[in-house]
Amino acid sequence: MTTAAIIVAAGRGLRAGGGIPKQWRPLAGRRVADWTIDRFRGQVNHIVLVLSEDDVPAWAEFENTDLILTRGGSDRAGSVRNGLASLADFAVDLVLIHDVARPCVGLDTIQNVLDALKAQPAAAPGLAVTDALWTGDGAIVTGTQDRSGLFAAQTPQGFHYNAIVAAHAAHPGGAADDVEVARAAGLDVAIVPGDADNIKITRPEDFARAERILGTDMDVRLGNGYDVHRFGDGDHVILCGVKVPHDRGLQGHSDADVGMHAVTDAIYGALAQGDIGQHFPPSDPQWKGAASTIFLRHAVELAEKMGYAISNVDCTLVCEYPKIGPHAPAMREEMARIMELRADQVSVKATTSERLGFTGRSEGIASLATACLLKS
Repeated sequence: MTTAAIIVAAGRGLRAGGGIPKQWRPLAGRRVADWTIDRFRGQVNHIVLVLSEDDVPAWAEFENTDLILTRGGSDRAGSVRNGLASLADFAVDLVLIHDVARPCVGLDTIQNVLDALKAQPAAAPGLAVTDALWTGDGAIVTGTQDRSGLFAAQTPQGFHYNAIVAAHAAHPGGAADDVEVARAAGLDVAIVPGDADNIKITRPEDFARAERILGTDMDVRLGNGYDVHRFGDGDHVILCGVKVPHDRGLQGHSDADVGMHAVTDAIYGALAQGDIGQHFPPSDPQWKGAASTIFLRHAVELAEKMGYAISNVDCTLVCEYPKIGPHAPAMREEMARIMELRADQVSVKATTSERLGFTGRSEGIASLATACLLKS
């Protein structure tokens, strides 16, 4: 079943202060939109980001990423319709529609909505109202309101794709949210448990609360990796997945990709899950000559299974020759492809050891790597 998320980020959101739309304001070391987008990575197959035409830097930044970009409409409903239309060629079964200003949404909330869609055409998180409700005129209480059966609506709101496309096409406009659009089309909407931390940033003080939530939610892991391989016979080396011509090759039980091995061990280290040798013993003949992509993919998948996302990796190759600079961009792209990251999350660089030691004598190549993992 193919799933997608539409993140509506075309609004101006200036009530939150700061002089710029709230989705581009900093929050706990990142921008609001960055937190929100990453909440859905790995949870759905496709992510649509609906942007204002005025957000020129954002268009440039996200153009060559894993996101599907589309323009916002004249109102929120128009933005959602554009987001839905951008998925027309992707054979999507289920779609989640989410406000970019809810960066604290939990993965369990996202999953609960997806699970509910297995039995219902629509589902959304709601918080039962527990506070007493008043009516008022200015600063004077004029009465009370029964709170029985009242829920505070949240996002993501989920739907069967074809059903919500048809519902939006038939709606006259003016709906408060997509649940109202769905109900107007006769769709039953299941309520899944909401989360008090799934706040919508609206006012300036909401940023401080969101920072507290994200601060307590963060689990950052760092890992280091180190590997060495000696030179032997050959006419090329494999470094970070790229074949580099050289008058010698690297020796090793596998393909001796010293850079990829160091990154793999850095990920294992961040997870406290040992090293390559424990997962792929060199004494086992099945790994003789194996492509190091097997090891790296295993580490990445293990991180995902343990609930961690790779934030970035940094790999340094230490050698006199071959020269790494001309090949570094291709190495970054290949490592990013294998790990399913953006190229700007992968660093590959090189240094010499000033002709000191075994690398200085061109006896081999060493590599050091660091990986940063975040709890998903």
